[in-house]
Amino acid sequence: MKKILIVEDDKFLRELIAKKILAEGYDAAEAKDGEEGLKKIEAEKPDLVLLDLVLPGMTGFDILKSVQENPLLSDIPIIVFSNLGQRDDVDKAINLGAKDFLIKAHFTPQEIIERIKSILK
Repeated sequence: MKKILIVEDDKFLRELIAKKILAEGYDAAEAKDGEEGLKKIEAEKPDLVLLDLVLPGMTGFDILKSVQENPLLSDIPIIVFSNLGQRDDVDKAINLGAKDFLIKAHFTPQEIIERIKSILK
């Protein structure tokens, strides 16, 4: 079973997406901040990470950089899921290795699942 890690500080949103992921037959893991997220990426090596950029402590950009610099982790696909939608933020995330960039306000949970499925194919 493919495992998806959701790194998101908004508890309601994190749990909503986790339920949707479980309903689609994936395993879901959750992290509420950047440090916990990076630890779980290193320990669990999920098949995909759904990553918020604005997190307490370590940011999503910090996580992208750490993952990209680690050869054991750099092939894990990361979808950034953020309220930040400026071109600079998108470019920075993609340059740091993100496979996709979704702006929270523009995507429903079902659309997020479709993106996850297409990347995990």
